[in-house]
Amino acid sequence: MGEMLETFGLRRGAETLLRDLIHERTGMYFDDAKLGLMSEKIAPLIVERGFNSFLDYYYLLKFDADAADEWIRVHNNLSVQETYFWREMDQIHALAEHVLPHLVSEKKISPIRIWSSACATGEEPLSIAMRLNEEGWFDRADIQISASDLSSTALDRARRGVYRDRSFRSLPDYLKEKYFEQEGKEWRICRSIHERVTWRQINLLDETEVAPLAGASVIFCRNVFIYFSSETIGKVVETFADNMRVPAYLFAGASESLLKVSDDFELEEVGDCFVYVKHS
Repeated sequence: MGEMLETFGLRRGAETLLRDLIHERTGMYFDDAKLGLMSEKIAPLIVERGFNSFLDYYYLLKFDADAADEWIRVHNNLSVQETYFWREMDQIHALAEHVLPHLVSEKKISPIRIWSSACATGEEPLSIAMRLNEEGWFDRADIQISASDLSSTALDRARRGVYRDRSFRSLPDYLKEKYFEQEGKEWRICRSIHERVTWRQINLLDETEVAPLAGASVIFCRNVFIYFSSETIGKVVETFADNMRVPAYLFAGASESLLKVSDDFELEEVGDCFVYVKHS
């Protein structure tokens, strides 16, 4: 790591300060073992700014009144946008086959709002929309799907709705043919599905940004908590719980457990997967 940073000619010594500030503002936490990885991803941004030390960049992000755009660049460089269609589908099948029937039976809940809270380039919410369309849910209930991410780069791609082959590693061929049109080496999602999703840029640590979307009955927040500290996870889940409509269903990643950070939800088996549920 030292050799890599030396190629940028940067003075060392403030990486931990920068690490803690990034944790505070974005929720992303790099422990000592991953501090070098963070530094390598941030170094090009520091050089582009004309600085020669991590401390200079820390002062910019913490005190500069015009740092908002720079924070977007930081997150774009640090975030891992690894996603694809039909990923961890047991949960989306459970949504279509078990959760939505229950919510529809609660006749006071309309519209039924679903939020993909860390959507990256959009494959997750579009998978939800395709699965619900296959089940005929859009003709049977008023359903609204929202999607958000902090990365402007990822959201630009999601709003464009065009994908390369690597996004289709798990999507059945018949669904690819049904919902996508080929454009050269890329594939465009059909308008009727893409328009089912509304896209917004938000920071999950900003309660004022989260609260309006967290009023959903269903939240997907998958494979994002693995980048957060326990304290940050607890804070985000608490904001979800305070705003979600009851009954509330929170889908986390298969490797993410909330049992030690929150008692607002109960872990329940729904269909072939486990879901965090709040009943009251």
